[in-house]
Amino acid sequence: MTVTPSRSAAPAASRRIIIRVDLACGVRIGPGKVALLEAIARTGSISGAGRALRMSYRRAWELVEDLNQHVGRPVVSTAAGGAGGGGARLTPAGLAIVTEYRALEAETAAAAEARLAALEAGLQG
Repeated sequence: MTVTPSRSAAPAASRRIIIRVDLACGVRIGPGKVALLEAIARTGSISGAGRALRMSYRRAWELVEDLNQHVGRPVVSTAAGGAGGGGARLTPAGLAIVTEYRALEAETAAAAEARLAALEAGLQG
C-alpha cells in the first residue's frame, strides 16, 4: 500500500491521503480505477465513464479488463449496444471494490490525522 500525504500547508480539512493497494492476487487498486468504477456506475457505460474522466474508451476498457483478469470474475457487466442501447453496470465484485476502497481510504485518513498534523508542523517550523 502506498500512502501519499498532500504537499500543501493547508488546514486539516484539505489534507489528504492517496492510497494504492497491491493485493496478493496481483490486482492494483487506486484512486483512478475506483473513480472509473464509480463513473461507470453513475453513467451506465464504459464510454460515458471515460468521457466523464477525460479518458479514452480504450484506456477505460483496459483498466476494467485488468481488474476482471486479476480479480478472477467480472467487476463490470456489459450489454451490447444496438437498438436497445447497451450499457454497463458494476457487478457485486465491482461494488465491493469501491465500497471497501472508500472505507479503507476514510479509515486511513482518520487514523493518520495526528501524524499528518505533526508532519505539517515539522515542515513549517
